Order: sequence, then structure tokens, then C-alpha cells
Amino acid sequence: MLPRPCKSWLASDEAGKPCIDLADAIAGKPVPASGIQRRAKETPLAGEPTAFFLYILPSTPQTSFPIMTSTLDRLIAGTPILYAGNRVSPVPPELAERFQPGDHLLVDQASGELLLIPRAEQQIATQAIDTAQDAFTALALVSDEAISQFFDLFAQHLEAPASWALIEAANQADIAQAKARGRSTTRLLASEAMRRDMIAGLRAWRDAPLIRGRVRESVEHQGWKVEQVVAPLGVVAFVFEGRPNVFADAAGVLRTGNTAVLRIGSDALGTAQAIVRHALDPALREAGLPAGAVSLVESSDRAAGWAMFADRRLSLAVARGSGHAVQQLGGIAQQAGTVVSLHGTGGAWLVAHQDADAGRFAEVVRNSLDRKVCNTLNVCVIHRQRAAELVPLFLEALKAAGEARGQNCKLHIVSGDESVLPAEWLQARVQVQRAEGYQEEAQTESLPEDQLGCEWEWEETPEVSLKIVDDLDQAITLFNRYSPQFTVSLISADRGAHDYFYNSINAPFVGDGFTRWVDGQYALNKPELGLSNWENGRLFARGAILAGDGVFTLRSRMSQIDTSLRR
Repeated sequence: MLPRPCKSWLASDEAGKPCIDLADAIAGKPVPASGIQRRAKETPLAGEPTAFFLYILPSTPQTSFPIMTSTLDRLIAGTPILYAGNRVSPVPPELAERFQPGDHLLVDQASGELLLIPRAEQQIATQAIDTAQDAFTALALVSDEAISQFFDLFAQHLEAPASWALIEAANQADIAQAKARGRSTTRLLASEAMRRDMIAGLRAWRDAPLIRGRVRESVEHQGWKVEQVVAPLGVVAFVFEGRPNVFADAAGVLRTGNTAVLRIGSDALGTAQAIVRHALDPALREAGLPAGAVSLVESSDRAAGWAMFADRRLSLAVARGSGHAVQQLGGIAQQAGTVVSLHGTGGAWLVAHQDADAGRFAEVVRNSLDRKVCNTLNVCVIHRQRAAELVPLFLEALKAAGEARGQNCKLHIVSGDESVLPAEWLQARVQVQRAEGYQEEAQTESLPEDQLGCEWEWEETPEVSLKIVDDLDQAITLFNRYSPQFTVSLISADRGAHDYFYNSINAPFVGDGFTRWVDGQYALNKPELGLSNWENGRLFARGAILAGDGVFTLRSRMSQIDTSLRR
């Protein structure tokens, strides 16, 4: 039985234990400091939240302290911080020492990690979203033609040699600093190809169909009607890794009348600032769009991204990239009740069925390893009956992918499957390029089966996992259990096998060829805002490629003809 509400600590519950009203605690009223005992509500229902109540055990009523204050102004080392309903994470001494009045504290509900947001970073993020909100209101009165002009002007500024030279210089400085810190630069380079892609993406948004204000559905009634009208969603926040081309992607949210706030990793901050200064802001001004319609949070501190994603005013949060940091950002936004687009962990899977065409299989492997991005081949699964024929083709294609980049290659074989490999692959040691430089490693390493979901973030040395299976069902089970549930291809000549595979596999992207097709621009002719996997569940009413023209809501507009209508 739950305790009844109490007016003060002197009141008692049904069991006769003194208790305190939560309202008193929140108001900061003093309560005895003799001891606090926690009792959890027992429940037989799986997944039901645990309710906690504080019981004050008075022994020295003259000593008192406030249980809770309206703002957090200090941290005490060792203080247990509740998370995930029934777990606690103690405040580390160094965090308690760093905390200052005005700082914010978040808790990662998955890991219990305590995240400190300094006051300055909180203010930067808050101001950026303030500006974006004001711009969103103003953008409602801006014509679609002016928005189209913005995209065209942005592209023109990137095309201008003088502007690009300044952006390129900033990019070279970023690359030099990243290398000096031992950081990866494979995705940092603002190349000529990236420039062309940005320009093409912006012009695609310029020419995209105008859907803001479009009537999606009209329902006629006698004497009145209701229309479902496409409307802007709001402020969209982006946190992305060091690829400057995402500016063109993120700007796409303006097409449907939204505004964007972006934060980029510290490695590419100088490049991003140059793009804003020499291309983005001039285009906004010249097109007559409100300042802050697309803005950059100019902070190199990750805490600024945490503060952005924790802001409840966001309508959508997009985290680009892979790994723990992206998952953490998604968790922060979800805690704030904000819809999130992210994939966290990437890496594509390729399954060779027992009737796989050998030539097609080898070509698919080669063409899925041209560079390391989220849709690069990460795990290859081969039917045991075809291992003798297909494993050598797989190894040859993997080796060729490395040679094409002037590199070696790296293989992870699931423990127990080593017998399918030649002895030289098991014994060889090779130079592998890592972010911190070259290092000698075993060319082949054993991998526990439950680590098949690990995404290999290789620099220039292609790196893949290999698993041998007894049948298609085993391959499907392994994918659904261990993969990030992102991208998968099946090589098979059997149409029935493809249908069975498609209906059984839990992935948003399923194909029968190379894995690198998963890209908004490449597949849908739309610059993508982000990709999502199904690791944390399927997505409600949308696909896993998020594009700018998909960021909208629907408003209902009623028109009454018969004034005598009543209910």
C-alpha cells in the first residue's frame, strides 16, 4: 500500500512511519537530518516504474536541512544520483570540484555517466535556439521564392573561387591541427568533389517541389470541410562529425519552413565557421531570410551539443555519425521528449546464401569496400557449404580493396571458424593505418560471436568481420541479435529466399547487391539529413532516410459554409 500524502514530517503513513510531503521538500522546507530511509514499492508487473518514497527517521529534531532546492548550486563527491529508475551513479570527486553555480548536470540514462554542462556552454546553446525560434516565427511570412533564392545564392557563393579559397584555407588548417592531435582526417577534407556535391545538393533543394501549405487531404461534410495542410515543424538541431558537406544537407529543412541549429566536431569547426562567414550568412542576407534561420553553435566543447539536445524547444534532433557519442546525444534528446534521427552504430552486412553466384558475390564485396562510411561492408556471412569456394573470393576482394588504397587489409574471424582460412592469413602480420598512425598487427584476429555488431572505424586499411553459418536462418538470427540493424544484402538466385529474408530480417535497408547504395542523395535524389537504424526500434510513420522535405507536420483547417451547424 502506498503512503498517503502528508503535510509534514510529523505526519505518519499507514505503517506509522513519519513521512514528508514532496511539496514541502521541493519548497526547501527543513526536515530532520537524523536519517533518510528509502523504500521501493513492490510490483509484480514487469517494466512498471519503481516509486521511491523518503522516510524521515527523527532522533534529533533540532537539526534540520533542506532536502531539495530550486536550483543545483553545488555537487558533493560521492552523492548518489538516481538514474534508470532504480540505479545510482556517485558523483566523482573531480566532477564535484569542477561544478560551479549556473552549471547544468545531465545523466546518461543508459550508462549512468554524469555529464557536466558549464554555464557558458549552456548559454551559447540557449541563445542559438532562442535565435532559431525567432527566425522560425519570421520564416512563416517569407515566400517560397525567397527560400529558393537562398539555396541558389548559397550555391553561388560556394562556386565563387574567392569564397572557396578562404574555406579551403580554413579546412587545411583544421586538417593540420587534427593530424597534430593524432585525430582521423579521412572525412575532414573539403575536396573539390565535396564542393560539387554541396552545390548540387543546394540546387536540388532550390528546384524541389514546394509542399509548404499544400493540402494533403480534404474531407467534405455537409455544410463544412476540413483540410489537412502541410506546415513547418519548428527548430531542428544537428550535431555532426567533421564532414563540412552536411551544411547543404541541413539547410534543406528551410524548404518546408523550418530553421536549423548546427554544431560540428572541434576538428572541423574552423571549416564550418568559414562556410558560414563566406557563403551561408551572405546568402541568408541577400535572399532576405531572417538571421539565424540556419546557424552554427561556435563552440568546440561537446557540452554545447548536450545542452542543445536537452532543450525541450527542439522539434527534431539529428545526430550524424556513429559510436557512443552519437548514442549518448540521442538519449539526451529522448529524455527531453524530442524526436531523434540517428543510427549510432553503422556497418553493413552481406550474406552469401548456398546458391549465391560466385562472380556476383566477389564483385559486391569489392564495391562495398571503396571507403569507410556507415554503409561500408562490415560483416560478411557465408554459407558453410560454399565456404571452400567463396571464402577465397572474399579474401581476394578484401585484399584488392586494400591494394586500391595502397594499404594492407585486416580480418576478424569469428572464433571457431578459423579452419576456413589459409594458414598464411592466420600467421601474417601487417602494417595497419590507425588514426594515430601505422602500427603492426596480426592480419587476422579471432572475434567472439557476440561482438559481430562492432563497427570497424578504419582509416585507410579495410577491416571486415567474417562468419560461417549452416543456413539462412542462422544468418538472420545473428543479424537480428548482434547487428545494429541497419543495412544488409543477400546474394542468392532464389526469389523465395529473398522474400523469406526480407520478411525475417529486422533492417530498414535490405538489398541484393553492394551495400553502399544507402544514401539519400544517391538512392532518393535528395540530400539526406540523417540515417537511422532499427537498433532502438522501428520508426513511426517514416523511412530511415530523413530528408529536408520530410520535416513537416500537418495542420487541420476547417471551413464552415452552413452557419446553422451544431452538435
